[in-house]
Amino acid sequence: MAFHSLFAPKDPLDKALYDYIHSILGFYPKNISLYRVAFTHKSMAEETVGHYRVSNERMEYLGDAVLSVAVADFLFHTYPTQPEGFLTEMRSRIVSRSSLNKLSQKLGFENYIRHAPNTSNGMSFKSVGGNAFEALMGAIYLDRGFEFAKKVIIERIIRVHIDVDELQHTEINFKSKLLEWAQRQHKHLEYKLIGEIGEGQKKLFHVQIFIDEKPYADAQDRSIRGAEQQAAEKTFGMLPKAD
Repeated sequence: MAFHSLFAPKDPLDKALYDYIHSILGFYPKNISLYRVAFTHKSMAEETVGHYRVSNERMEYLGDAVLSVAVADFLFHTYPTQPEGFLTEMRSRIVSRSSLNKLSQKLGFENYIRHAPNTSNGMSFKSVGGNAFEALMGAIYLDRGFEFAKKVIIERIIRVHIDVDELQHTEINFKSKLLEWAQRQHKHLEYKLIGEIGEGQKKLFHVQIFIDEKPYADAQDRSIRGAEQQAAEKTFGMLPKAD
């Protein structure tokens, strides 16, 4: 009997999620309930014994660590001559909130995440998708183990959806272009850290760009550099004289 026949769920919603996981990642889940939790936002959390409400928040925490280690392993072996600074920067960009949000959109997460209307008090659905992406990595780890999860992340995510060389060039290009524009226009360009959100591995740095003391775009990321890169890209797009 085929593997997917042994573990295929009977519930229509679970079956749809089961087939979706296979379509985007190339394997069938063993324990579909783990993936159901990964796609459940806290706004749709179900209360269980002991008043504990099940959502993807705990799995998101686990998936964040799994994703970080897998990406670090990939970069370490793919770029054997690059220094630690390059590896750290590239890992930060790959696992940044912006990158994961875009991936979740590209993969169609919005069709499978269970969340209440107006979920995040004004935050866009993009952040919900990025959180679910991390939770999905945690679900794969719990379902199949770390080596399997690492293989999926490298072969089905990084190699298919992420061009590290292009990412490096594009990110650096926006900061340098913004600096060049400011110099040509005789403007004072400044990146300000205006806040820190959360603690530990979930901490986000909030950076905003000021040009001649006038506020422009802001961004949040797990690293200050990552937030600066995203804010630079947004700001560059706002400038009418940028080229």
